[in-house]
Amino acid sequence: MMHAKQMVGRWGENVAAEYLKNRGYTIVARNRRTPYGELDLIASKGAELVFVEVKTRTNNAFGLPEEAINPAKAQHLLDSAQHFLLEYSPQEIDWRVDVIAIQGRPNGTDTQIEWFQNVLS
Repeated sequence: MMHAKQMVGRWGENVAAEYLKNRGYTIVARNRRTPYGELDLIASKGAELVFVEVKTRTNNAFGLPEEAINPAKAQHLLDSAQHFLLEYSPQEIDWRVDVIAIQGRPNGTDTQIEWFQNVLS
């Protein structure tokens, strides 16, 4: 059985995936585990691969969703992305790491989405 926090996280990932699809991206993988952590979404558009960390909050009691990306989390994202590229990409490709921050509740009406592109350049 899924806990409330997991349900909110899964909902946020679904919202983010739909958001990307509506902007012409293809979802390549979801919840891909690596030795360094999990990649929430991997999307592509044209020749570019995008590793997306999704952060979802139902309120601001613990800060904004994007504030959860601390230096250790950023390093895990980079390491995970590079591991994925070494394992699955036969050639050099363009890639970046994005964060999609979502505030709202499942079944709520005023979901707010902020997309931070190329956050680890």
